[in-house]
Amino acid sequence: MRRGLFPRTVTALCLAFFYLPILVLVINSLNGSRYGGRWGGLSLKWYRLLFSDERIWLSARNTLIVALIATVVSMVLGTAAALALHRHRGRLQDAHYALVFTPLVVPDILMGMSLLLFFVTIAAPLGIVTITLAHITFCVSYVAMVVLARLQDFDDALIEAAHDLGAGHWTTFRRVVLPLLMPGIAAGGLLAFTLSVDDFVISFFVAGPGSSTLPIQVYSMIRHGNPPVINALSTLLLILTVAVVWSCEKLMGRNYADSSRT
Repeated sequence: MRRGLFPRTVTALCLAFFYLPILVLVINSLNGSRYGGRWGGLSLKWYRLLFSDERIWLSARNTLIVALIATVVSMVLGTAAALALHRHRGRLQDAHYALVFTPLVVPDILMGMSLLLFFVTIAAPLGIVTITLAHITFCVSYVAMVVLARLQDFDDALIEAAHDLGAGHWTTFRRVVLPLLMPGIAAGGLLAFTLSVDDFVISFFVAGPGSSTLPIQVYSMIRHGNPPVINALSTLLLILTVAVVWSCEKLMGRNYADSSRT
C-alpha cells in the first residue's frame, strides 16, 4: 500500500506544480481587480481591453502569417526530405540526416544568433520575411521527423503494385503515397504551426521594426506592466494550443491505427 501511495502522491504534486499556475492565470483573467492578490469579482473587462488593443492584433496577424507560410513550406520540404532519407542510403545521406535534425538539438539562442549573423552578412532587412525564413528552418525538421516515422511502416509493395498496373511515378505518388502519408504530414504541419506560433527566442533575434510577433509583443507588455490583459491573452492562447495539440494527437493516433492495420 505504501509503495502504491508514494508514486501517486509524487505524481499529484508534480501535476499540481505544473498546472496550478496555469489555473491561477485563467482565474486571474476573469478577476476584476488589476492585482492578482485581491479578488475583485468576475469580470470580462480584460478580454474587452484585449480585443480593443490594436498592437496585439497586429502582432497576432504577423504571427499567423508567419506560422501559416512556415507550416505550408515546411510540410512540402519536410515531406521531401523524409522521402529522400527513407529511400536512399549512403554517406551523403548521413550528412543529410545531420542537416535535417540539427535544428532539433541546437539551442534556440544559438540558432537565433546564427540566423541573425547570416541575415546581417547578406544585408537582408530584418522583418516578416526573415522571421518566416527562420521559422521554416526549424519547422522543416519537425515535419521530416514525423513523416519519417510514418514511412518506417510504409509498405513499398504498394508502389510496386501501382507500377505494375501502369501508373507512372507522379500518379503513384499522388494516388498511393500521398494519401497514406497525409495523416503524418498533417500532424507534422500542426506541430510546426504550434511551434511557430509559440516561438520567441529565434523571432526576437531576427525581427525588425514593426514586425513584432505575438510572443515578442507579450514580452514587451510584461516589461511595461500590463498583466491582466496578458492573462486574458494567455488564456486564449492556451485554448488554441490545446485544440491544435489535441488535433495533432488524433491524427497521430489515426496514423498508428493505419500502420497496425497494414
